[in-house]
Amino acid sequence: MDAIDLKILALLQNDATLSIAQIGERVGLSQTPCWKRIQRLEADGVIDRRVAVLDPVKLGLGLTVFVSIETNDHSREWLERFAATVSGMPEVLEFYRMAGDVDYMLRVVVADMQAYDAFYKRLIAVLPLKNVTSRFAMEKVKSTTALPLPTAPFIQPVAANGK
Repeated sequence: MDAIDLKILALLQNDATLSIAQIGERVGLSQTPCWKRIQRLEADGVIDRRVAVLDPVKLGLGLTVFVSIETNDHSREWLERFAATVSGMPEVLEFYRMAGDVDYMLRVVVADMQAYDAFYKRLIAVLPLKNVTSRFAMEKVKSTTALPLPTAPFIQPVAANGK
């Protein structure tokens, strides 16, 4: 991966709707070499997918909950069953196996406390859990999907009209 690839990635992280021509112009490539680089980055798994980032509040999903889970069972079978169940819960946006004082951490987004209570009841009904601790976000201070790229070049933001 070279500096041009990093520039392409920085642009796509900021706005995945840019055309190949726009990206190529900004990184100093014609359309075909630019398109080939993007295709390679996708084939290599560097670009996982291109998605629209939605506003949860505008969709009525205003409550974010960080759920810490402790278990007494650390067997592979338990983890596979727990992971399959939790991964199938649409309210769970992120799911991590942790090191430290908790075993798992979830980021859950729901409409309100009543919706979280329903989620919580489904969660604890799945498998025996030692402890479940819920922390409710009061304010989102920062949220980004953009990764810090190594030696990422500074990319000028583009105005809405593309100029």
